[in-house]
Amino acid sequence: MDILKVENITKTYAGHDALTDVSFDVPKGSIFGLLGPNGAGKTSLIRIINQITGADSGQILFNGEPLSPKHIARIGYLPEERGLYKKMKVGEQALYLAMLKGMSKAEAKAKLAEWFKRFDVESWWDKKVEELSKGMAQKIQFITTVMHAPEFIILDEPFSGFDPINTNLVKGEIMRLAENGTTIMLSTHNMGSVEEICTHIALINNSKKVLEGPVAEVKEKFKEGVYDLEFKGEMLAFTNALWVNFELISHKVIGDKVAIARIRLLNGATVNDLLKVLIHFH
Repeated sequence: MDILKVENITKTYAGHDALTDVSFDVPKGSIFGLLGPNGAGKTSLIRIINQITGADSGQILFNGEPLSPKHIARIGYLPEERGLYKKMKVGEQALYLAMLKGMSKAEAKAKLAEWFKRFDVESWWDKKVEELSKGMAQKIQFITTVMHAPEFIILDEPFSGFDPINTNLVKGEIMRLAENGTTIMLSTHNMGSVEEICTHIALINNSKKVLEGPVAEVKEKFKEGVYDLEFKGEMLAFTNALWVNFELISHKVIGDKVAIARIRLLNGATVNDLLKVLIHFH
């Protein structure tokens, strides 16, 4: 079952094609990577899903229904351009945003206490936003995006501004939310994050969808069969050991008889075949 179906979406701004006949499906419970370089059309599509702007043609279905204003409360959105009110206190602002999402004050306080504890930010409640670093403010915005338990969450470049420790914290929370049934759309150009946590992807480039599918299937379809190997020994003997099913693309020496070789698999050879050769060589 798909929570979101994007069907033939086209959007043009003043003669510029932002999106051209883009279609893909977001399965329920997935962590869906929306990939592409800056200017590819990702943000334009996200703005259409959030009903900030409309498509010129095509439609979007949410749980099988045409997307409409009633669906807004069921979607959480963390934009790339962060926007907290600098003069407001953190707790006051978080409560205000929670109540905008339809939560009662008591319900919001209880949920925020839970999230502030999970992110170890209880002491920030009475701080003004302007006192926070970029990464600290980012934590608060993430909390305000997810605290009302939306069934579909869109995160636009959610790791920008974070150090590695807080990046891992947020990645963990994204995976925990998905395990509990929330669907996450992650818009990014960071392939490392995608490989680590995404289950499905769609790639947009120059306003058009280039590919989509489960991450494992896409990697299998487009993998090059190229591997870097570090080994110790004589280069000539190593090369001779490769036989006919492997190609030595390049190599460089990095120490006393230690080298890194780039190998391409040929003739349907597998990684296991390569490992057998290396074990024999050793």
